Amino acid sequence: MKYGSEQILPYNREEQKSTQVRRMFDSIAGTYDLLNHTLSFGIDKIWRRKGIAFLRPFSPKSILDIATGTGDLAISMQKKLKADRIIGADISEGMMQVGREKVARAGLSEHISFEQQDCTALTYPDNSFDAVTAAFGVRNFENIEQGIAEMFRVLKPGGHLMILELSTPEHFPMKQLYPIYSKTIIPFIGRLFSKEKAAYSYLPESIKVVPQGKVMEELLARQGFTQAKARTFTFGICSLYTASKDSSPSKGSSKGSSQTAPTI
Repeated sequence: MKYGSEQILPYNREEQKSTQVRRMFDSIAGTYDLLNHTLSFGIDKIWRRKGIAFLRPFSPKSILDIATGTGDLAISMQKKLKADRIIGADISEGMMQVGREKVARAGLSEHISFEQQDCTALTYPDNSFDAVTAAFGVRNFENIEQGIAEMFRVLKPGGHLMILELSTPEHFPMKQLYPIYSKTIIPFIGRLFSKEKAAYSYLPESIKVVPQGKVMEELLARQGFTQAKARTFTFGICSLYTASKDSSPSKGSSKGSSQTAPTI
């Protein structure tokens, strides 16, 4: 199945989305954190805390953070969950280099590492991680179904998935206000802080059409996840998706591993 966000491209129709996304994030890596916190008024930190709170009862010791960017979620998870190993995987080396510097300053390099990976063809073996996470990156996937299938494949039976993603509010008054904010404020602030105009036009367009709510729950279930659940924060601006991988071998990794494919 194809989703609208897969068709939204930063630059042109000639290159693969993954190639364009990598170039876009490499170009804004130096200003990304400042812009991210400014555009969300700092609320993104609260959203991450809520996602981490879902994982806390399970005490995951090995975590794969997909589309890790500059590592904000990975760093917060390590501080709160004390995992033995967190791998931040991303398509953009520029973003991860900023993340490595942040991790080093925080004294967490022993527990957090970064690896360039394509989300639709992860190089990790089946059943490798206690938890798989992704914060604000699913909308950038070139193939969302394949990306979710890979998350399922590398997650251990009995493990847990946590995805945070921006979403489109569905209720008054935010439903009416958010389009104004996304069409005017986001591009305007983006241009103030960054020369990369395309990135902050691409952002609101991709949010509008990324799968959300029940659609995302059904997508997770199709890839083999159980207990898929969606909830929203801040009047629907952010969505948290959680799910598990059944510990029964009969519902195990064959679903995901059969869907691996080439090339975040």
